[in-house]
Amino acid sequence: MTITNCHLSGFDMGTLLDGSRRTTQRIAPDRGGVTGRIKFGTESNGGFRNIAISNCTFTHCRGIALETVDGGPLEDVTVSNITMRDITSAPLFVRLGNRGRGPAHLPMSVARRISFSNIVASDIEPRFAALFSGIPGHPIDDLRLANITLHFRGGGARQDAQRQPPENEKGYPDPVMFGVIPAYGLYFRHVRNLQVSQVSLSFEAPDHRPPIHLHDVQHAEFSGIRAQRLPATPLIVATQVTDLSLQQVHTLADAHHAKLAAESL
Repeated sequence: MTITNCHLSGFDMGTLLDGSRRTTQRIAPDRGGVTGRIKFGTESNGGFRNIAISNCTFTHCRGIALETVDGGPLEDVTVSNITMRDITSAPLFVRLGNRGRGPAHLPMSVARRISFSNIVASDIEPRFAALFSGIPGHPIDDLRLANITLHFRGGGARQDAQRQPPENEKGYPDPVMFGVIPAYGLYFRHVRNLQVSQVSLSFEAPDHRPPIHLHDVQHAEFSGIRAQRLPATPLIVATQVTDLSLQQVHTLADAHHAKLAAESL
């Protein structure tokens, strides 16, 4: 499957095409912002394999959501050359969950070999970072992010940085299931084999959350990272992280951390 050269919006039907760009919808039934997005799931018994998404624009809508929660695999997916403006939810969302709605014989879902590259997004809803979450014992595997620029509206409070989002393994998969995210830019939880390179993160209004949060992440490499942050706010918060390499990460020395139980870098 290929998805290419698409224009996505949450405007009322037809109003993107006629140029009026009207919207009468502000809150969707799932309590999120206006819809319109590229989304895999939520039904995921059969899974999603061998898919390329490229050359698409998003305006006044949600972002890209890749979800597998009902036993099917999510694997071998590339997302490239995407621009986004006025995003009402997480710009990028990958969820491996265990809702298990389907035949009893289905195995646990897997999410692996997923790549995001050449993505630019601005005016992003501040509650949600780009969000990637598996569940305990079942990580997202082989995740790549490269050449990505994300500009958020900002405004996160100090107490937001202390939140621990619920696991909600069996919940309906959408960023709103986690509440406000304790990082404004990138949030990784239960991920293995992660590469993040040439990424820029920034905000419009002051945000007291760190740009990046890692929890239960194994074998991660970060290189060429620039991220806006307030004084005394860490760049990276890492808990239960093993084998973390940092190279050319702005304001941090190149380093390899074999194990981080609970550190702010």
